[in-house]
Amino acid sequence: MTTASISSGPLLAARDDAVQALAGAARAGATVVLSGHVQPDADALGSTLALAEGLRRCGARVLATFPEPFTLPSSLGWLPGAAELVDPAALPAQVDLFVSLDAASPGRLGCLAPLLGSAGRSVVVDHHASNPGFGAVRLVDPQAAATVVLVADLLEQLDVELDQQLATCLYAGLAADTGSFRFGNTSPGTHELAARLLRTGIDHAAISRRLFDTAPFGWLGLLSVVTGRAVLEPEVGAGVVWTWSTGAEAREHGLAPDQLEALVDVVRATAEADVACVLKGQDDGSWVVSMRSRGATDVSRVAMALGGGGHRAAAGYTSAHDLPGTMDELRMELARGL
Repeated sequence: MTTASISSGPLLAARDDAVQALAGAARAGATVVLSGHVQPDADALGSTLALAEGLRRCGARVLATFPEPFTLPSSLGWLPGAAELVDPAALPAQVDLFVSLDAASPGRLGCLAPLLGSAGRSVVVDHHASNPGFGAVRLVDPQAAATVVLVADLLEQLDVELDQQLATCLYAGLAADTGSFRFGNTSPGTHELAARLLRTGIDHAAISRRLFDTAPFGWLGLLSVVTGRAVLEPEVGAGVVWTWSTGAEAREHGLAPDQLEALVDVVRATAEADVACVLKGQDDGSWVVSMRSRGATDVSRVAMALGGGGHRAAAGYTSAHDLPGTMDELRMELARGL
């Protein structure tokens, strides 16, 4: 078994229900749509592509997608199977099975959320502690380091043999969501799964280089500007460091707006703050807030209170306020948590 957390009780029953739904769809040659969350990261996309390919090998008619805006992050376009992703606007009207992967709430599915009700059946596979429980079959394990951990187990139960194509997708999600195995969600089982994936012969160094150590030259200029205006507020909660940028600013540096996602992992190195926060201005005027915690603050609680979700150490939400209003609201919630 790929994950020690799926061993007994309701979680095991949920896993078995998910396997039954997936295997049944494959036997029937049913139409299965799989999607990660809006603006997918390596875990969401790796989970989607790996399970999609596994189900194809089992006989299902599979369409892998993600919600609008249907623009693949440049840092993930190399993943095996990414070229076969289907624009959500091109999905068929009749879907036998819809599988949601790594989406902490229906809202994170964007334009695809209606499929939870309109598809013949729905399966939700996720590892976010803030997941409220949705979909007909719910395989949600907050103890899993990443959603790809659950997908690896599903593939094993479906008798799909791991090869380099599947392992590359799974390893990308595992490395990303554990911060290259540096985060607190890394467990013995995490390394055991990584070992299984490495045994397929994947080039793990190349995967990590593409995920973490490759960016356009314009990234350096953007990083200089954004870190230069970072603010440290040690008196807020257990201490917060924050900065901001916008999609428009990213484009001024020749970058796609998705490059802003990596900023919080730079800011989080600040020793004097328990919480690191990056506010990312969207073209519609809203702000997407990404938070990281060193451990004293449960940022999933903060995010959920403000309409979002995530994990204790990594969470986020979207604010309709302007920049000062967003920060005022966040300060109040951080102080309340303390």
